[in-house]
Amino acid sequence: MPEEVFELTYAGIKELQHELDERKTVTSIEIAERLKEARSLGDLSENSEYDDAKEAQAKNEMRIAEIENILKKARLIEEDKISKDEVTLGSLVEIEDVERGEVQEYMLVSEKEEDIFKNKISSGSPVGAAILGHKEGETVGVRTPAGIINYKILRISRPEAYQG
Repeated sequence: MPEEVFELTYAGIKELQHELDERKTVTSIEIAERLKEARSLGDLSENSEYDDAKEAQAKNEMRIAEIENILKKARLIEEDKISKDEVTLGSLVEIEDVERGEVQEYMLVSEKEEDIFKNKISSGSPVGAAILGHKEGETVGVRTPAGIINYKILRISRPEAYQG
């Protein structure tokens, strides 16, 4: 069985490395301080502050392990693999909802890098899957619970991290 590989953009790898550093230093120290304070309050059997801090510690350690695993298996999406002619992983894509005239710009990324609040959509999402492999000027239909939404691909480019 082939080993799992996570294709990530340059920015995605940098963000994960930053989060890992932050969790190993700042977050771990803050949690250790919370545990120390909670222990000083006495009886740990009914100490909700201690329980909360232990839970935060476990979640932090799980996320650290997850990030380390992702980075260990990460493969950088090379600049020359990001097409300016067709939508690929790593592409910046400007699309227009044909019916509403609303324009959005998204970066198409893998599921490990998806962050809708930063306009990063996964190639496995309905919109991401629909636009993948298409070219500027093409219109694609995306099936939603409310029906099919048609998007026109207005522009395809590379993220700034790849532009020299």
